[in-house]
This record gives sequence, structure tokens and C-alpha cells, in this order.
Amino acid sequence: MTILGVALLALCTLIGVFLGDLLGVALGVKANVGGVGLAMILLIAARSWLLAKGKLSSGIKLGVEFWSTMYIPIVVAMAAQQNVVAAVKGGPIVLIAATVSLLLCFACVAFLGRFGRSDTPGSDAVAGKSPDAPAPPSGTKA
Repeated sequence: MTILGVALLALCTLIGVFLGDLLGVALGVKANVGGVGLAMILLIAARSWLLAKGKLSSGIKLGVEFWSTMYIPIVVAMAAQQNVVAAVKGGPIVLIAATVSLLLCFACVAFLGRFGRSDTPGSDAVAGKSPDAPAPPSGTKA
């Protein structure tokens, strides 16, 4: 049922917003810091976990896919409501939080890239290798 995918998204959103509020309190900012981003990361992790366990039904998949198409317009609308200039004038904590979150994203991408499997379909194309390209001669690096 599609409602299960929407329920999964709602649960991830509630947890992400709660963690974003906690992060805001910890940083001394009177705002939710990264709650929507944390919710999306939780949703991706939950979907991957369900897929690995073989419990990702078509209903859950449909509900998650429906809301994933809505994600970008929602984030754009949320960003339009924030006053970035006032936030930057509020102190250096905003710049520190932005820099730390960017570095964490880079670290996560590097971590996931390092442990990615090459036997997954399309991984050669992502790595920039053509499936029709001849193998390099032995003794040379690709």
C-alpha cells in the first residue's frame, strides 16, 4: 500500500525535524538546523535497509517515490521563507554550521564511494569506464 511509503516518510520527517531542532539548540541557533536534510538521509537509509532485508514492497516504494518527486519544490519553498542575510548577520555560528555540514557531506560521499561495489549494474558507467572499451594491457593502471 502506498500509505506505508508515506508513513515511512512521515516518520523520517518527524525524526529529522526533531534532530534538527536538537542540533539548533546545541549550536545556540533558534531554528531547525538541517532537519529536512536529516529526514531525507534517514529516508534513504530506511529504504536501503528495507531493500537489503527484502521488505521493500511495491506500496512502500510507490509512496517513497511519490514524495521524492515533491522533495525539490518543498525545499525551494522552505528556503524562500528563510532570511539568509539576517542569519549571517546573527553571528559566525551560521557559517561554521554550513561549513561543517558541507564537510560532512563530502566525507559521506567519499565513504560511500570507497565502499561501493563494482558488481552493481551501471557502476562502470559511473566510474567513467565504457563497457565496450578494451581492457588495459597488463602492468598498466586503468
